[in-house]
Amino acid sequence: MFRKTTGYQSPETTTSLSRNHGLRVAIVTYGITLAGCGGPLVGVTIVDEKTALENQVLGTYQELNQEVLLVASVRYIDPSGKLVPQPPIPPSKEAAIRAMQRSAFNRDDIDRLKAEEILGENLEGRLSILALEKVSADRQAFVKNLVEEENADRETLMQRVLTTNETFTPQDLPKIRRTFAALNRDRARSGDWIQREDGQWVRKP
Repeated sequence: MFRKTTGYQSPETTTSLSRNHGLRVAIVTYGITLAGCGGPLVGVTIVDEKTALENQVLGTYQELNQEVLLVASVRYIDPSGKLVPQPPIPPSKEAAIRAMQRSAFNRDDIDRLKAEEILGENLEGRLSILALEKVSADRQAFVKNLVEEENADRETLMQRVLTTNETFTPQDLPKIRRTFAALNRDRARSGDWIQREDGQWVRKP
């Protein structure tokens, strides 16, 4: 029913070039999809708070997308033909990159469970299990673990947005969560379950 996700390897330890290529495509596609949810602030001097937050979130994603491509490459050849290792990445940024990688790796399973109306996007920017009874008993632990992984990865990314934008304080985390939730609702497919800001669960038209 679902693709097995145990055994995930980071690009440094993965030996399959095709797997690395697929992962990089998935990550870049995710970034492009999110970028389509809110355009950049060009020539605008006054914007509402929601738009400003969305652009800051998207800016963080764009930065991490570039880092993900570098990490996936592991090393490259300079113009003189010498191998150049990937420079060290700060731990906080590395954690966010790993979160994006794992989220991209798990996305097919998550999308499949959403299509089966088992998972939905809640108003806190996280996944919720809506109908675990639809999953066979021997797969329920898998679904729970998948949701835990995805929510942990999203939390890491939210914290990254908070810590890399000097205009934010810890008190802004609820706003960041709502912004993530809005972006997740925007990129949800027709028929997916989403939680509106009033708390009501509906299927996206």
